[in-house]
Amino acid sequence: MSDTASEIARLRAALAASEARAEAAESELAQARAVVSTSEAMIKHLKLEIARLRRDHYGHSAERRDRLIDQMEMQLEELEAAATEDEIAAGKAKTTAVAGFERRRPVRKPFPDHLPRERVVIDAPTACSCCGSDRIVKMGEDITETLEVIPRQWKVIQTVREKFTCRACEKISQPPAPFHPTPRGWAGPNLLAMILFEKFGQHQPLNRQAERYAREGVDLSLSTLADQVGACTAALAPIHALIRNHVLAADRLHGDDTTVPLLAKGGTQTARLWTYVRDDRPFGGGAPPAALFHFSRDRGMAHPNRHLAGWQGILQADAYGGYNDLYRGGREPGPVTSALCWSHARRKFFELADIQGRARKGKVAHDISPVALEAVGRIDAIFGIERGINGVDAGTRLDARQRLTAPLVEDLHDWMRTELGVLSRHNPVAKAIGYMLGKGRWAAFTRFLEDGRICLTNNAAERALRGVALGRKSWLFAGSERGGDRAAFIYSLIVTAKMNDVDPQAWLADVLGRLPNTTASKVPDLLPWNWQPSERQLAA
Repeated sequence: MSDTASEIARLRAALAASEARAEAAESELAQARAVVSTSEAMIKHLKLEIARLRRDHYGHSAERRDRLIDQMEMQLEELEAAATEDEIAAGKAKTTAVAGFERRRPVRKPFPDHLPRERVVIDAPTACSCCGSDRIVKMGEDITETLEVIPRQWKVIQTVREKFTCRACEKISQPPAPFHPTPRGWAGPNLLAMILFEKFGQHQPLNRQAERYAREGVDLSLSTLADQVGACTAALAPIHALIRNHVLAADRLHGDDTTVPLLAKGGTQTARLWTYVRDDRPFGGGAPPAALFHFSRDRGMAHPNRHLAGWQGILQADAYGGYNDLYRGGREPGPVTSALCWSHARRKFFELADIQGRARKGKVAHDISPVALEAVGRIDAIFGIERGINGVDAGTRLDARQRLTAPLVEDLHDWMRTELGVLSRHNPVAKAIGYMLGKGRWAAFTRFLEDGRICLTNNAAERALRGVALGRKSWLFAGSERGGDRAAFIYSLIVTAKMNDVDPQAWLADVLGRLPNTTASKVPDLLPWNWQPSERQLAA
């Protein structure tokens, strides 16, 4: 028995030692995994910083760089989360040292002061935790703040109009019924603004909204929501008309368009959403910025003619031939002046000099065109001067362009003509050069050297259309031409509000609530650049 007991003891000791070694190995593996995860996060963080510095140096005109940064940020997000999980598993959630790099927890900004605070006081001790005495006195407190959110709350507002009868004449007196934003009056302005902004600002179709509301216990059918969208469009018509007049009163506009899938028989067809942007901020103009949108079934020349009928000024756009009718000498009330976009021109060269882009296509680095690379460098020098004079008055901009930019533009023109003479006309670089020099376009490209109000690029219009490009993946297509017109109508309001640094949903809610009781002369006070939130809105 003594031998058996001894053997059991020996086996138990061996098992314990084996378990200890396994635990140590598991701990080492967890720590190694944490080190690897942290290293990957560090590398991705440094690459992201390099990409941001390159963007700051070369400007936002560097094509694909913003999209690349978005992808890198998404990857960094996943790596940071994975690194935290691995650190916790390794028992090292505070910091993990990696080859001269110490990963620290991200610094969180303080919670905003305007948020309400709810004090939750933990029951105080009644006796000393050391000696048990009850002679304890409060000497202070430690506060830990945790950010929390209250789920959306629905409520029904009952507006009561009491009736009174007169004992002298037996007539009934009652306050008049209140005005409602929409004819049927069952939805409040905040609900209407949320429906509009979710659909057109956050790209959530009405069917998805209806499903979410149903999960929250409020059953609103798709047709009911659509009915209110149409009613809001009619109610907001005075605001849209004022924005339209403001945009078309400008001497200079940015114009652009983007594709919109339109539901048609047997599938979809490619429709267009057009935008015309008034933005005088680059040359220190005092007029508030605004955007006007239009929808059309195709990209025909008739549409810009209809959109800008009766308007005369400078149109900054790409070299799309559909605008050519606007530039005719015999046009009434007069020809529109063309100013072409250098971002579009630079993009054609950049695509031929983009190392990463060609690598994705399986082409080696030596396939990069040195002529295209040289063109990108020359154009970037012009962009660098423009960034330094952005926001100053038109006279100062014009003087700087004459002194600094004009010589670079002239050198670029001479260089392109020289290169064009030795390149095959089928060469992609020759086509990129031809885009700038062909069909008398050079005068339109260099018009910014004659007028300090003209921008070098058409980026203002492209920024206005950015939300539409993001939304296409959510709402897939416009259901009808009327639906496209309605979308353009609401986009004009939402984008204009954003351009004036106004929260679109809060503004729409306040405007919908105040419009029924607002006289025509007071409607301009509700425009985004004049808007002052009501007391009800401030309280909210």
